[in-house]
Amino acid sequence: MTDTDALPPGTDPDKASVARMYDAMLGGEHNFAIDREAVAAVTAIDPQARTLARANRAFLGRAVRFLADCGVRQFIDLGSGIPTQGNVHEVAQAANPQARVVYVDKDPVAVAHSTTLLADNPYADIVDADIRRPADVLASPQVRELIDFDQPVAVLMVAILHFVAPEENPAGIVAAFRDALPEDSWLALSHATNQDRPDTAAAVTRLYRSRATSPVTVRSHQEIKDLFTGFELTEPGLVHVPLWRPDDNEDTPENPSEYWVYAGVGRKSG
Repeated sequence: MTDTDALPPGTDPDKASVARMYDAMLGGEHNFAIDREAVAAVTAIDPQARTLARANRAFLGRAVRFLADCGVRQFIDLGSGIPTQGNVHEVAQAANPQARVVYVDKDPVAVAHSTTLLADNPYADIVDADIRRPADVLASPQVRELIDFDQPVAVLMVAILHFVAPEENPAGIVAAFRDALPEDSWLALSHATNQDRPDTAAAVTRLYRSRATSPVTVRSHQEIKDLFTGFELTEPGLVHVPLWRPDDNEDTPENPSEYWVYAGVGRKSG
């Protein structure tokens, strides 16, 4: 995407978008110079920022495959971002062609590209909404049409809640979705932490606050674990992102704490 492309309404070309920055970290093309400059600044703080982004994306794929193997056929992907390789509907529908996926994002570029990608897919759609307003998401026509809340649903909150400030009540957001889910539903979550590399986390937090559309709030292992209230974490629990059920062909990093994101998957308890 070039900066001269027609921009979707609501796009701020003078501020780096967290969705477009993530796209740039993953090697995508739907980003602007301002996003790539911000990513370069993040990489100057943490040279493996792109590696961390790829590890987070790989966790998403592994989590969806795990959930599909558990029989889940419905997914709500909150803060889904700009489509790239290994999208949730692609992974889920590889396991079951009729798996249903609703993406949720408020970034105009993410919504526009998702809308185009999903135009011919009857079992997947995108909601233009802010995850901070769960009632709006749950009441959306896309969710009402595709998701049957009498059957298990997986809610995916992958690398999104660290963009929710404390005063915006991230635990309350999770609880609102949890309370709408039937038993045997699931939550998959990853979240940046200040547990292992506080100086790096603090520097990146300052950069996002000054240059991006959304500030970052990093949290401790316990604070992230508390977001799973009402869910029973499956093995191996809440761990550094590359350690969550790595595939056989994936190398376990020598120093997993360098990956300052925790990840986990939990099942709704009775």
